[in-house]
Amino acid sequence: MTDSPRTPGGGPSDSPHERPVPRTTVERPSGEVERPAGSARLPGARRDGYAKLPTGPVTVEPVVATGPIADDTRHDDWQPAADASVGDDTRLAPWALVAAIVALGASFFVGWGIPIAVVAVIAAIMSLRRPVESRAIARWALVLGLAATVYSLGWLVWAGMQFERLG
Repeated sequence: MTDSPRTPGGGPSDSPHERPVPRTTVERPSGEVERPAGSARLPGARRDGYAKLPTGPVTVEPVVATGPIADDTRHDDWQPAADASVGDDTRLAPWALVAAIVALGASFFVGWGIPIAVVAVIAAIMSLRRPVESRAIARWALVLGLAATVYSLGWLVWAGMQFERLG
């Protein structure tokens, strides 16, 4: 084979040494070819066996409601008590205070208690904004959390200065 280029259409090129590439065509089958009755169909081909739509109209039936009788006056057993509180009973301030105490205790020894201190400060601020929280506990959690943050940052700054001395 030579390195001469072919024409884009696959036809003969200007080179006398190359043979032209023959074009192939697909012809329809002759009348002698029969399609067997149970042969597979091509995907997406129309099927002639259906006479009705795949869905039909749906009948509308009356809806039967079940449940308690509307005229029944004995509905006291399922109602909540009159003195039951509907508000949120979860408390955040005690958890913030516990986290602040743990962070403060850790900050006396190492500086890695700072994530707990930051969580305690954020929880204390959130609990100060809620009306159902104890404000005294939330203030203690905020003060102790800030103190733990300061002590932890002091440890981290001191450790950074020690690393500068070593190398």
